[in-house]
Amino acid sequence: MDILNILFALASIGLGAVGWLAPGYTMTLLDLKKSGDSNMGPSEVRAASGALFIGLGLGAIIIGDPIAYGMIGCAWTGAAIGRATSLVLDGTSPLKWKFFATESVVGLGALWVNFG
Repeated sequence: MDILNILFALASIGLGAVGWLAPGYTMTLLDLKKSGDSNMGPSEVRAASGALFIGLGLGAIIIGDPIAYGMIGCAWTGAAIGRATSLVLDGTSPLKWKFFATESVVGLGALWVNFG
């Protein structure tokens, strides 16, 4: 199970790196737009869709405890719940389903490996 935990942590780090280091690409992918002169959009993507997930993955690897890896599951499952809510209330799209699938696999997988 250790290899699965490392893979979940690396997925979190890798996907977080895209948001952190390529906020413009991430915003385009997510259909987000900058507003006027404000630079808060890229800042939010770098923080909430980027470095947060890098910290989550690195923290789990550094701590190395099943509870730390389980928190990856809690965070990603929370994202999947938010995505599912959007699918129901805001409408569906193929991209939303792909994100939901990724969030569900990482989230529920990490929960199952560490708490199941």
